[in-house]
Amino acid sequence: MTKVKTILVADDDQSVRTVLTQALKRAGYDVNATDNGATLYKWVANGQGDLVITDVLMPGENGIDLIPKIHGRRPEMKVIVMSAQNALTTAVSAVEKGAMDFLPKPFDIDQLLDVVKNALRQTRVLVREEAANTPGTTRALNKTFIVGQSPAMQNIYRTIARLTNTDLSVLVSGESGTGKEIIARALHEFSRRKNGPFVAVNMAAIPKELIESELFGHEKGAFTGAVQKFEGRFAQSAGGTLFLDEIGDMPMEAQTRLLRVLQEGEFTSVGGRKPVKTNVRIIAATNRDVHRLIADGKFRHDLYHRLNVVPIRIPPLRERKEDIPALVQHFVLSSGSLKVFEPKAVAALQNFPWPGNIRELESLVRRLTALHTYDVIEHADVQKELARLAAPAAAGEDMAEGLPQGMNNLITEYFDANFGHVPAEGLSNLHALVVSAAEKPLIEWVLRQTEGNQIKAAAALGINRNTLRVKIRQLGVEVKK
Repeated sequence: MTKVKTILVADDDQSVRTVLTQALKRAGYDVNATDNGATLYKWVANGQGDLVITDVLMPGENGIDLIPKIHGRRPEMKVIVMSAQNALTTAVSAVEKGAMDFLPKPFDIDQLLDVVKNALRQTRVLVREEAANTPGTTRALNKTFIVGQSPAMQNIYRTIARLTNTDLSVLVSGESGTGKEIIARALHEFSRRKNGPFVAVNMAAIPKELIESELFGHEKGAFTGAVQKFEGRFAQSAGGTLFLDEIGDMPMEAQTRLLRVLQEGEFTSVGGRKPVKTNVRIIAATNRDVHRLIADGKFRHDLYHRLNVVPIRIPPLRERKEDIPALVQHFVLSSGSLKVFEPKAVAALQNFPWPGNIRELESLVRRLTALHTYDVIEHADVQKELARLAAPAAAGEDMAEGLPQGMNNLITEYFDANFGHVPAEGLSNLHALVVSAAEKPLIEWVLRQTEGNQIKAAAALGINRNTLRVKIRQLGVEVKK
């Protein structure tokens, strides 16, 4: 007969202990529950229990600080930490101290039961580096600050915590402005590579012909203009993390070369002959639909699976509006201001769709705190700014059904006049020809409308601002402020 497993629960909240005890007993487990860490440790030291579920803040000993003591007596004991302190640092500290998992409160009971079931299924002893109080971690806590306690952000914290002792590749996806590089930096700062370099490179900002040189370096004289040897980003990030931003904009030829490097673990600089071993962790990010790119033949399926070992999706701000009050306070304080937003003003911010996400919110908050001389920013002030932000979107709603019929007629007349006499089999590369002919005047017109503001122009065009910069350079567009 299979022995019934016993779960040891420690939480100073009576209601939490009651709910956990009832749920675990219904699931077929025996339960011992206490409100303090001392009793919990006494049970563990006496050989009781098969699994520990502990809160962080309790009378006496902190639940996280108790984990090393538990493992000192019983290394095989799995520990699950739960906490209402739903912050990245709490999750990482718990895992670094040796917790098997971290659950933010309030949690779903079914989710907890799944975690318990998986924990009891594991039989191997987990050995974790107790690094929560090392100088490297302190540096990480000071350098990486992520705001948000929404369920979506808590899931991201759990994922980052679980990856602290691995070098697995991560693909961070999310709309422009959601904070993909901040997440990438957190993954680095809370990893065993935290003392190594973090090197970021934006694929959309590098001319197509220079990408291989940028990533892998080049030798002196390798091509026209290579007047000296250049150490590429792979070499610069040795021992650390290489962050490949906007990976969806990477040309196919460079994708092939990157895949080969990831498969073989070495690269050769442009013009070089001697292979160089790589020692980097890859974190990639994109705001594009990679599955659509793969279907369109613009992104390698095999490279996607190399990069997407662990996926992290950052939700747009409109999906985590409960984080907006904390974000507003953070942006005000980080700007050195003592001003406050009245509650109605914050509510107005929560009701806005934020197409530009956190970056757009930050710009608005900093603008309001800088331009308003009084201490309280009121609802009317915020509404005025939001109306200005919404104006371009409202103007674009008229185009939701496509171009106006008059414009369609003009385009059709142009095709009839210029290509109507050419047999169908005589036409070639017409799509690229028309797109290239229309793209430059379109970008020039939008830039005139936005008075040279490239962020606004990119939003109006529906493309990434880095992509716009590349097109400006490639098409020779003159930007007038």
